[in-house]
Amino acid sequence: MSANRLFHSQSPYLLQHAHNPVDWYPWGPDALNRATAENKPILVSIGYSACHWCHVMERESFEDAATAALMNEHFVCIKIDREERPDLDNIYMDAVQAMGLQGGWPLNVFLMPNQKPFYGGTYFPNSKWKQLLGSIADAYAVHADQLAESAEGFGRSLNRKETDKYGIQAEEGDLDPDELVEVVTKLSAQFDPEWGGMNRVPKFPMPAIWHFVLDYALLASRADLQKAVFFTLQKMGMGGIYDHLRGGFARYSVDGEWFAPHFEKMGYDNGQLLELYAKAFQVSKDPFYMEKVRETKDWLLAEMMQEEGGFHAAQDADSEGVEGKFYTWTAAELQELLGADFVWFSSLYSITPEGNWEEGVNILFQVESYEQVAKKQGIPLEDFLQKLAIVKKILLQHRNQRIYPGKDDKVLAGWNGLLDAGLIQAYFASGEEEYLELALRNLDFVQVKLFQAGTLYRSYKNGQAYTPAFLEDYAALIRASLMAFSASGLSRHLRFAQTLAEVVLARFYDVEDGYFYFSDPTAEKLIANKKELFDNVIPASNSILARSLHQLSLLTYQENYGKIAARMLGGMKELVLKEPGFLCNWANFYLESLVPTAGIAIVGRGAKEKALALLANYLPNAVVAWSESPTASVPLLEGKLGDAEGNALIYVCVNRSCRRPVATVEEARALVPQLN
Repeated sequence: MSANRLFHSQSPYLLQHAHNPVDWYPWGPDALNRATAENKPILVSIGYSACHWCHVMERESFEDAATAALMNEHFVCIKIDREERPDLDNIYMDAVQAMGLQGGWPLNVFLMPNQKPFYGGTYFPNSKWKQLLGSIADAYAVHADQLAESAEGFGRSLNRKETDKYGIQAEEGDLDPDELVEVVTKLSAQFDPEWGGMNRVPKFPMPAIWHFVLDYALLASRADLQKAVFFTLQKMGMGGIYDHLRGGFARYSVDGEWFAPHFEKMGYDNGQLLELYAKAFQVSKDPFYMEKVRETKDWLLAEMMQEEGGFHAAQDADSEGVEGKFYTWTAAELQELLGADFVWFSSLYSITPEGNWEEGVNILFQVESYEQVAKKQGIPLEDFLQKLAIVKKILLQHRNQRIYPGKDDKVLAGWNGLLDAGLIQAYFASGEEEYLELALRNLDFVQVKLFQAGTLYRSYKNGQAYTPAFLEDYAALIRASLMAFSASGLSRHLRFAQTLAEVVLARFYDVEDGYFYFSDPTAEKLIANKKELFDNVIPASNSILARSLHQLSLLTYQENYGKIAARMLGGMKELVLKEPGFLCNWANFYLESLVPTAGIAIVGRGAKEKALALLANYLPNAVVAWSESPTASVPLLEGKLGDAEGNALIYVCVNRSCRRPVATVEEARALVPQLN
């Protein structure tokens, strides 16, 4: 079959559609100008390479010649990878939801030639899709004026500023510990006491929620909340959502028990969960959490890292056209491979002869702890774990002979930033240099390959950086660079963070309302430019940036950063109190502003050792800078000295005032503020 216009794309998702009989265009002036010239409605279809139902709709409809003929005759058809163009996805997802329809992917939206939407939906079976195409083509031929009127209404809705829509005004506000108690009380009421996580189906990890709850638990000395976080992480780490052989988490489970996932693995989830599990280990010292960190790092190294140091975006749910086929097992297959070990293995992972999932296959789903199974076996835990490691290796070697799921091998700047943050936190937790080396190599790769002539690019593939970056990318990389500076002591990472922050302030900041656009307004003119304020599976880009600007102000003494961040928080405060479940990263910023955040400077011989000892035990509300010798390169470190012999001293600074320097990590920790 001949190729369409998607053939020259970099995106694996677009390339999957390059041989469809649909006359697909990528988003761009060629398609938009044709729609205007021919007065044709536009069909925008948005998805991503790891999306199961996107694949289903492609097979049923976009590969079908009769369906394609309808699409080609009546529409200008545009295919969009939501991971490359989250700005367009945000606009048209908002439009579909404004129509009172359920959002999701694939997202199919019908636009007037001026890009304004008038109808949309998600997955349609082929018969309904063809019926819809015919109905819309007829309506456009006869009632284009009515469709245009409807599109104008949705266009006005999309252009309404978020700050107007939600009554937000950026301004510094008072912070009250009782308000955070209210936030935590509302959140706690939504916890699932039986399976962990939030009491919803399907079940998403939502790391921002658990980062906040853990930080609050530590600063407010709330053992009950700590327990809730650990319970959730244990249930997730034992669940089918986790890949017990290779490491890494799937995007979500379709049930409320973390049992059956949509099997796609995304970089953004795994970066955030790496960080969360590393923190859980730092607080609890439970090796279960470090096991998940180590195995997920091994997955990144084995399956997701490209030769230049970048991390690929995602792995599909499907292989050989079947969801989960790569990851599931029949009991007979396991019995043949494991022999006598099958008995305890099937007990550990809920294996049944008839299969615990669909079509007679089993998902590995841990229901008993390692300690319980070792006790049943009558062997020491350490011996059991050695047996388990051997069995996992056997099964992984066998699984690796299967046909792999498809992989989205583009590199996304922001997702790499999230992975770097997770790896650096894992370094703090473990002290193992490999984690830091991976993160620093990746950050160097991003700086060289994706930051060109003062502009960050979102995507990279085949030696080419493309698509100007979005606020999500800048914010995640600023945060990762700040963590890299604390871990390595290399001031170039702090400088890179500040360089990115200055680009964002110059190009993305809306001085009028005090928040940042998702897209660089100078990069491309769209029908709307949204501001991302609410947390989803990735925290809101404005919230990540606000917290990073706050930390930058403590390290650089640039008060402007801190003032902008404080005004952003002040504007969001009322919403945080009303809907904390979708604003937990803002709630976390509220927490670190209220406590407040300590700037910790360590200068002198042995500074690195003391910094890493301090960071090894998780500190929720501190930024750390260190240098083995006196330096003026970092304002927080400037003017600070070691003791009379040149040995490192630790300065704990709060609200620009530094306490008397101390010599030990224990003394320094005692000076870091808590929530009283």
